[in-house]
Amino acid sequence: MKTKSVVLFMFLCLGTYKNYAQEKKLLTLKEAVELAVNNSNQAALANARVQSAKLDLENTKNNQYPSVKVSGQYLRLTNANISSKISLGGGSSQSSGPLKVDQLMLGQANVSMPVFSGFKLKNSIKASTSMYKAETFTAAHTKEQLGLEVVDLFANLYKAQEMTALIEENLKSAEQRAKDFEAMEKNGIIARNDLLKAQLQVSNIQLSLDNAKKNSAIVNYQLVNLLKLPENTQVAIDIEAIKAEMKQNQLGTINGNRNDLQALQLKQSASEAGIKIAKANYYPSFALTGGYIAFDLKNVLSVNNAMNYGVGLSYDLSSIFKNNKQVKLATSRANETKEAVAILTDQIKEEIQQAQENYNLSLKQSAVYDKAFEQASENYRIVKDKYDNSLSTTNDLLEADVEQLQAKINQALCKADIAQKYYELQFASGKLIKSLNITIN
Repeated sequence: MKTKSVVLFMFLCLGTYKNYAQEKKLLTLKEAVELAVNNSNQAALANARVQSAKLDLENTKNNQYPSVKVSGQYLRLTNANISSKISLGGGSSQSSGPLKVDQLMLGQANVSMPVFSGFKLKNSIKASTSMYKAETFTAAHTKEQLGLEVVDLFANLYKAQEMTALIEENLKSAEQRAKDFEAMEKNGIIARNDLLKAQLQVSNIQLSLDNAKKNSAIVNYQLVNLLKLPENTQVAIDIEAIKAEMKQNQLGTINGNRNDLQALQLKQSASEAGIKIAKANYYPSFALTGGYIAFDLKNVLSVNNAMNYGVGLSYDLSSIFKNNKQVKLATSRANETKEAVAILTDQIKEEIQQAQENYNLSLKQSAVYDKAFEQASENYRIVKDKYDNSLSTTNDLLEADVEQLQAKINQALCKADIAQKYYELQFASGKLIKSLNITIN
């Protein structure tokens, strides 16, 4: 009785684990991309960099506000021997006796307001603003790249799943054929060599099936890991839903106004501001200053309500000779960024043109694959009829079967290729996220 209970318990546990391990999740492409751009580590890192750039801008802006410093000291003096001469009436003076001084108190407050620093502060804020905006566009481009990665994984997973399904279907037919051939070989209808060819085809198809399942498992894990889903999730793809999304988002004007280009253009603006910041060292700095001092040296001197105000001026004379190199360095970096913008602009044009050609080719190939499938199916039917009437060989039958399977696979994979090339074109033109109407946190 105890043994039966243990067996039942293990069976229930196994069933529970099996259900857990085979958890399936139907995802549309939009849902998958939305998960990636909001939950992935790459998206979190991009958002963190934007936040850092924003805080850097706020810190730079803080430099335009007054600087206020307050300090105070209280000191105990031990065995201090102090002599003091105090001026008496009539202009004479006499030496006073030793004074006992055992403490010193000092308090002061200083205020400094920058007025002019060669426009360094103004251009620093401008540069920080440009870098903050650039980081924002960089984050948007990162999320576009994540979207494209999801598209590629979706396409690869669909291809692997379709190949698995088609090969499994073909394997069943091949196994049934091998059984039929085995029966015919026993009855002396066919030669053993024909049976071996049919059995060899079963083995080859089984190897292809195992490889397709392996590829499906790898891509599924990569997609689940990117989307931060439970590792046991099996993603199911509805290619018809993706085709419906494509119809709703027809291709519009193709341009190269991409986020990465806008980010680089803003960095160019920041580098140009950097030239002005370097030139600011040629000018003196002015600031309004004010302060308050309270001082008390016990038994000797007390100072209260000592207010001061004025203008502060500073100028580094060595900058006349040294700063020229800083200006040249800033100018060189600005020129580097300018050339990088030109290079990226040309690169984007090439990527758009290539993506457009790839998409057009996938549409043309789809029509060819549809026709090829019809031809392969009809060819298999004719060869099968001939074989049944002893007018063709086993080799002809098996070859026609392989051609029909390959035509089925090509037709199925082409659907994924069209979607993949479509969204690659959207990415190249900088509109992938927009085309899917995705909300980004």
